[in-house]
Amino acid sequence: MNKAQWIPIIVLRIVAMAAAFVATLLMITSHDSAKVLGMTFQAKYNNSPTLKYFVIVSIITTIYSLATLFVPPKKSRRPILVLDLIVTCFLISSFSAAVGVGQLGKQGNSHAGWLPICGQVPKFCHHVSAALIAGFVAVILYVLLLLFSLNNVLDLVAFKA
Repeated sequence: MNKAQWIPIIVLRIVAMAAAFVATLLMITSHDSAKVLGMTFQAKYNNSPTLKYFVIVSIITTIYSLATLFVPPKKSRRPILVLDLIVTCFLISSFSAAVGVGQLGKQGNSHAGWLPICGQVPKFCHHVSAALIAGFVAVILYVLLLLFSLNNVLDLVAFKA
């Protein structure tokens, strides 16, 4: 792999790692409390299994991205491609689930009788929204990274044939 093909992948990997790390930090620091009808309740990311899943996948993505920066690009293109695909799938699934929960917290669900909570805990909702934006950036960057990696592996296969 020549340097012209290698540099965009490294840059995408670093920026995707940063986006996943920021998403993790924002989600972990999201907490707020409110008094409703004389009772105090706390809104934290770890109250929702879906948001926990988002944090766990973001942490795994950050660690994986950091680890792949130290793998020589000539050594293991295909395993990295497969792992990139797996990480991208997990990122998409965790992001989608977290957006669903975020939308439910923001809008509620009148059919199920669930009230929106963002009016009572706006700090929590702002942190979650920012984390979801960073998560979306990570998803887009990983899709681009996957396309670059796939293109490079296909070029390698075509070159050998």
